[in-house]
Amino acid sequence: MIVDCAIYRHGQRSEGPEDLSDALAEARAAGGFVWIGLHEPSEREFDLVTREFGLHPLAVEDALKAHQRPKLEVYDDSLFLVLKPVVYEPESDAVSSGEIMVFIGDCFVVTVRHGEGSPLAAVRHRLEKEPEMLDKGPTSVLYAIADAVVDHYLEVATELQTDLEELEAEVFQPETGGSRHTASRIYTFKRQVLRFRRATGPLAVPMARLAGTGQLGGEVPFVHDEARPFFRDVSDHLMRVNESVDGLDRLVSDILSAHLAQMSVRQNDDMRKISAWAAMAAVPTMIAGIYGMNFDHMPELHWLWSYPVVIVAMAALEVLLYRLFKRRGWL
Repeated sequence: MIVDCAIYRHGQRSEGPEDLSDALAEARAAGGFVWIGLHEPSEREFDLVTREFGLHPLAVEDALKAHQRPKLEVYDDSLFLVLKPVVYEPESDAVSSGEIMVFIGDCFVVTVRHGEGSPLAAVRHRLEKEPEMLDKGPTSVLYAIADAVVDHYLEVATELQTDLEELEAEVFQPETGGSRHTASRIYTFKRQVLRFRRATGPLAVPMARLAGTGQLGGEVPFVHDEARPFFRDVSDHLMRVNESVDGLDRLVSDILSAHLAQMSVRQNDDMRKISAWAAMAAVPTMIAGIYGMNFDHMPELHWLWSYPVVIVAMAALEVLLYRLFKRRGWL
């Protein structure tokens, strides 16, 4: 259940004791904080952490069930932040997301990870190399996690932009204007953008609150005022990501509309060609049908040159219709 547990004093790491209450007491006595990382804990496993750190039951329920929207909740003894890290899989051109729940208090940080798309190990290692940042307390951990998640959003947005440019080139290629499966690829790409938006969009309000900006930018407990410029930087990066996602969504919708319009134009061209060939086939059929009627008193029936004249007339009409349709672009 516990992936990592350590006590940090003045930016330096020391291994925490196995007993969580001892780790919390030791961190509080030393003026540091304890950071516990968990991966997909069960309710029974997480109950010990809940009791020792006094976590709010509603936040605990969200952390155990996962599948939460990014949000920030303030409780009496802790702060609860939900993040959704995103992973891009270039082999399948798919976007998948995990979840990170962060509890911070006056002298503790508890992180709960669901799924595989998590930067927590890298964040911990990076912070341990920056003792001055780590000395700021639990706020530094909260900032580092949010910064790592949002920075990876920028990378995913860039990769999605590259894929969209390739899809756009396929749709507007002059030879075919896209294959039969192009529409399916566009719909699949739009679904990936929607999944990405669900991770980035709701996070804007929590970041604005932590940064102290916007209508909900009041004071947030357990977050130092000195950290607000750092959270504003994260909020700015997140704004860039959301603008990029909005642009991707609009562009993929325009590409789909253009593809459907191209398909309609090609179908109209095909129908014109079919109509032209059907008209050319109708002329000799009509003439042959008339002269195939069994009447005794029909003109030219007993004329010696009637057959070759009718054949020549049908050929001449076919040539005339072909040139007419060709000039109008129907063939």
